[in-house]
Amino acid sequence: MSLTKLIFGVYPYICLTVFVIGSWIRYDNEQYTWKTDSSMLLSKSGMLVASNLFHVGILMIFLGHFAGLVLPHGLWLALGVSDLTHQWIAIWAGLVFGTMCLLGGSFLWYRRMYNPRIRLNSRRSDVFVITWLMITLILGLSTIPFSIGHANNGDPAVMLALADWVKSVLLLNPQPELMEQVDPIFRAHIFFGMTVFLAFPFTRLVHILTAPFNYLGRAYQIVRTKRRIEARQS
Repeated sequence: MSLTKLIFGVYPYICLTVFVIGSWIRYDNEQYTWKTDSSMLLSKSGMLVASNLFHVGILMIFLGHFAGLVLPHGLWLALGVSDLTHQWIAIWAGLVFGTMCLLGGSFLWYRRMYNPRIRLNSRRSDVFVITWLMITLILGLSTIPFSIGHANNGDPAVMLALADWVKSVLLLNPQPELMEQVDPIFRAHIFFGMTVFLAFPFTRLVHILTAPFNYLGRAYQIVRTKRRIEARQS
């Protein structure tokens, strides 16, 4: 078996299997570890801006990847979006939100590595996941010049090949040969991206799966101070 078939034909299913089963087992057996482990109480300086930049950026990047790689190609054409227009949208969205994520993530990484209080209270998985995410992000941003070159030449073939490969994996009919025609930087970015799913169940990333939407419809909590109660009793 060639390395391309192993990485892009077998490895995706290893990552997805570990992601699903590992997350399920952790949620059932270790719910007390299923949390964000926020370190804001230890150090607040610059945290709010950096955290918002990082989280908004990475959420939009995920949605952009889903829209571009998972949604049917015919849907974009039906909406009047040509392949080249689609590629330029992906380039600009990736540049804007990738830069946001890079700015916020760089601060969070530096804080995690060099703030004594944060580093002392960090697990190895915390250091690993922020470092791995930043490498994945940098590789993703590094693909933009290549995408611009393809778009300027009127050639959306790489974008379409990536989308076809993702769909082939999701339809359980992997076609790793599609990845042979894309630039190595895209393959490296995808490998690092798949590995995020592999590591997911063993890190703080699991909190993404349980966003607290119930808070939106929850009844207000009434809080009374002790002084007011004593004043009424007197």
